[in-house]
Amino acid sequence: MLAFPAGMAYAKRYIKMYKYILESAGDINWMAIFALTTFFFIFIMAAVTALLSKPEMMNKMANMPLEDSYSFTAETADQDEK
Repeated sequence: MLAFPAGMAYAKRYIKMYKYILESAGDINWMAIFALTTFFFIFIMAAVTALLSKPEMMNKMANMPLEDSYSFTAETADQDEK
């Protein structure tokens, strides 16, 4: 077992607790939980970004597929951000 300094005696209890929890949760599919939490994190970030963006930018992005003459270059990206 790990050796802890005298001031960190409580750390042994926490390690035992986490070890017990991980051992008793043997039937949980950890990859499915990771995938689900990753999906929710990305979904929440996309929703926050959509809600906090300017309406003019949203309209511009919505109309981009309809405009044939729009060309995206580094110069137009700099102008759009201003």
